[in-house]
Amino acid sequence: MSAIAGAIALLFHILLMLATAPLLVGLARLAKARLVARQGPPLLQPWRDIARLLRKQPVVADSTSWLFRTAPTICLAATIAAAALVPSCALGMVGGAEADLIVLAGLLGISRAVLALAGMDSGTSFGGIGASREMTFAVFAEPALVLVIFTLALLTGSTNLDAISGITISGALGLRISMAMALVAACLVAIAECGRIPVDNPATHLELTMVHEAMVLEYSGRHLAMIELAGALRLLVWFSLIVAIFVPFGMSPRPADTGALLLGFWLLGLIAWTLKMSILSLALAAFETSRAKLRVFRVPELLGMALLLGLLAAILLFVSQGFA
Repeated sequence: MSAIAGAIALLFHILLMLATAPLLVGLARLAKARLVARQGPPLLQPWRDIARLLRKQPVVADSTSWLFRTAPTICLAATIAAAALVPSCALGMVGGAEADLIVLAGLLGISRAVLALAGMDSGTSFGGIGASREMTFAVFAEPALVLVIFTLALLTGSTNLDAISGITISGALGLRISMAMALVAACLVAIAECGRIPVDNPATHLELTMVHEAMVLEYSGRHLAMIELAGALRLLVWFSLIVAIFVPFGMSPRPADTGALLLGFWLLGLIAWTLKMSILSLALAAFETSRAKLRVFRVPELLGMALLLGLLAAILLFVSQGFA
């Protein structure tokens, strides 16, 4: 692929992720409302909310430091960088060589840590509670993610996302119990990282149960718009990551030239990616409708299950390869 085609592909990919992320949240909200016999908000409502917030001037407390004011920008920038590394509808983009799972986990960790620090910097009790809970959940979620990455590295010999997707597409891995365990563990970690039910409820403002919302309770205006966009983009990144690792079928291989790019940017890959994102969004809505939010002290048990599944997947694969 030429440098020009690769740059255009990367730019298209980033714009696609940014434009689609709020729509994914809107689809999940609409599906949840329809499942409980309500009309629900329009599909474009998240974009309308972000546009409305962007037109408003943020209100910042005098007691906050520079960290509180710059945290939304850092959070959004780190999430966009993570989105740029996760392939959507095609492999072999310009950033394919840097699309390492460890780098991706680090970028998402930066986004989480900055928001937690901003929540404490505001000086409110709710911000401190939310930051404390977020970091407590991260103690279990991050090791589970590391074990999933370790399992994938044992299977494919690489932590590069493009390489893992290519090997999965080729069918060289086949059906493995370790992959199934890693998939369930990754889904549980994704639910915790995105603050979805049963770990957190993104639609609640009940002080005693808030986690993510408690950290951003003091934000308003364009600062809150950036945080909302980063949250929606984080959900899309996790969906795309799960699809790229475990079900990458339908993704376009490396583009041939700029002409092929301009003729449709791997139209089949784009259609397949859109379909898979829609299915995951509807599945998330059905799962959240059928489940209640867990108590805060029960969440570590759920994430401990993800940690155990990741550990079992790695041990099972390590032992089976040792006897091979």
